[in-house]
Amino acid sequence: MDLICFSHLRWDFVFQRPQHLLTKFSISYRIFYIEEPLFDAQNDHISIVKYSDKIHIVKLYIKGSSQEPEILSRQKKLLCSLFRKMGIVKYIFWYYTPMALPLSKDMSPDLIIYDCMDELSNFRYAPPELKELESQLISKAHLVFTGGVSLYNKKKNLHDNVYCFPSSIEKNHFEKSRYFIKDPPDQERISRPRLGYFGVLDERIDTELILEMANKKSEWQFIFIGPITKISPDSLPKRVNIHYLGCKDYKVLPDYLAGWDIALMPFALNESTKFISPTKTPEYLAGFKPVISTPINDVVHPYGRLNLVKIASTAEEFIAAADEILKNTKNDQWKKNVTKWLAKTSWEITFQQMHKLIKGNLNFDNFLQPIDDYAGKKHEYNPT
Repeated sequence: MDLICFSHLRWDFVFQRPQHLLTKFSISYRIFYIEEPLFDAQNDHISIVKYSDKIHIVKLYIKGSSQEPEILSRQKKLLCSLFRKMGIVKYIFWYYTPMALPLSKDMSPDLIIYDCMDELSNFRYAPPELKELESQLISKAHLVFTGGVSLYNKKKNLHDNVYCFPSSIEKNHFEKSRYFIKDPPDQERISRPRLGYFGVLDERIDTELILEMANKKSEWQFIFIGPITKISPDSLPKRVNIHYLGCKDYKVLPDYLAGWDIALMPFALNESTKFISPTKTPEYLAGFKPVISTPINDVVHPYGRLNLVKIASTAEEFIAAADEILKNTKNDQWKKNVTKWLAKTSWEITFQQMHKLIKGNLNFDNFLQPIDDYAGKKHEYNPT
């Protein structure tokens, strides 16, 4: 059986939840990762690029603009050509974006999964039809997964089979950050102390908070790694102690993290961050880096409540928390607590739990048995 994934994210953008999970699922399925169409091509055509032996990245190139007449039917023809060319007969549909529903709704998958990793309708430039399409997708889906507790609590009453799978981690990868060897060349020149962030730089980042911290603590160095999207680069604060190192491959992120003194999550508190569950939280912790975050709900509960992450709302609170971390280097008990918490989660565990639900749905005519692990529960989520 094949797994057809429709995503709003380019595969090579940032390595995150879709890439982690689908890489795991490629053990059991051929994966076809269909990105949103690209317009203004010379002619309608499809490109299939092999990422690995069983993962295929599919790009739809469309002549003209998204407003062209019969644009949807032309995309459907390309999708049908993919199925014919690759011999796709029995398949699962896996959605990250409801916007793909019109393209695929006339086909006959054996199973429909909606992995809701974000509340996309709250993001900047969200299409106005997104909410209605999500409602339709949820009504058609056999399984709905959510990427965090806040999303789960919002979606749990919209479908009989909603399961919470919070952001997880590839521990072995980020544990490399515990052992500092040598800085990457573009970080080596930066003095200490270093406070760093890796991830997308968009409307979810509190630029005023960053600027205020940099102004108040000119001797501290603030490092940002990741792509800039949906905001102008000119809107980012500029100071001699703020460093933007650009996009980095997922493979080298531990090398940068290893050279930081503190990891930051300076998220703005707005509609776009109301339901996020940052994957970087466990990634930072796996590297044994102290973390300071604004009060994002899925960070406060459980990480803040368990004193694994310090929570701060203002520049003054961030600075006070950072001062405390920099002065108190003896944190053996914190490391033990982090290790104990992270033992509960991994992308492998998440994959196994999801796969159990999928196999149960395929084998038992949509009858699902709830699983017993702390993630993936259908009842009220308890992060303890």
